[in-house]
Amino acid sequence: MKPIKIITFIALLASIASIICGYVLDVPYSKKLIGFGVMGIFFVVFPLFSYYRWKDKDAKDYMITKESLNKMRENQKRKKQL
Repeated sequence: MKPIKIITFIALLASIASIICGYVLDVPYSKKLIGFGVMGIFFVVFPLFSYYRWKDKDAKDYMITKESLNKMRENQKRKKQL
């Protein structure tokens, strides 16, 4: 496995463990544990996962441009003719 995938998985497990500990344990800082777990998911895990999944892809392939709109219209015309 790739190191970034392992790091992302470990960060996800740590965040989930922090959230669960915040709910289960009866300590004065339990709300902080939940908050740090949620922040870890949104500010660490999600960006790492997004980078890992998108690093070799071109963003232009997923943008709507005039050329892509024309291709979609041509494909719709072909489907209607069949």
